[in-house]
Amino acid sequence: MTDTPDYILPKVWTWNKPSGGSFANINRPIAGATHDKELPVGKHPLQLYSLGTPNGVKVTILLEELLALGHSGAEYDAWLINIGKGDQFGSGFVEVNPNSKIPALLDRSGANPIRVFESGSILLYLAEKFGEFLPKDIAGRTETLNWLFWQMGSAPYLGGGFGHFYAYAPTKIEYAIDRFAMEVKRQLDVLDLRLEKSEYLAGEHYTIADIAVFPWYGWLVKGLSYGAAEFLSVQDYTHVQRWADTMLSRPAVKRGRMVNRISGDPSEQLHERHDASDFDTRTQDKIASASS
Repeated sequence: MTDTPDYILPKVWTWNKPSGGSFANINRPIAGATHDKELPVGKHPLQLYSLGTPNGVKVTILLEELLALGHSGAEYDAWLINIGKGDQFGSGFVEVNPNSKIPALLDRSGANPIRVFESGSILLYLAEKFGEFLPKDIAGRTETLNWLFWQMGSAPYLGGGFGHFYAYAPTKIEYAIDRFAMEVKRQLDVLDLRLEKSEYLAGEHYTIADIAVFPWYGWLVKGLSYGAAEFLSVQDYTHVQRWADTMLSRPAVKRGRMVNRISGDPSEQLHERHDASDFDTRTQDKIASASS
């Protein structure tokens, strides 16, 4: 690893050059829409605008789990928002999520549409709406929310911290990688110690806490994130490995991981989802047309 030359802090920071790295074309210090574009609306009450990143997959996994339990009201249209192309800055998307981040959900089941943004908020909203994957007793509910909010506070150190500096930053900075690798390993140890004593994060039952944490830390220990499995010695976290295998074996998790996915094995991609039959009838032509 190499370090950058000593950086001299300016008196006032100004945005006078691209940030560099894989996402330089979409990073900016201002909010709001950059162009006019209405969002499409499908036939189902729930309209999801997303991408198959860890945050996006949380929501599609939960929706597929709800449908597997027979909740027909959880039928949804999943529209692809390609953040690499700046779709999240379209005026319609910004109306649903002023923070211009995926996922964003519009619930059109009532008299007035309800917008829900931030993945943790969407999970909580859907769990309460359908009465699933969130315990009713105060102790179980609180333990579930403990881990849900743990994920919301911890994952930025994994993604924007370690993931960025290890995999995406244009310059390898030893201090940054060491700092965030240490924190990610501490977080994995937190999970491993918990899962040594408990089948799932909140206890004996599968909840939205597992659904929230899995796409970040489950993917990491199974070698699906950043190409960093060996670097982080993820095999050492045996209880997280056991839990991740359990998650990956669930049919709804397998389906949810496919939705709005535009990278990896084409057979595991479903760029848009508008009906349950899409999983069975998709073809390469259908996949390609959804992204055009």
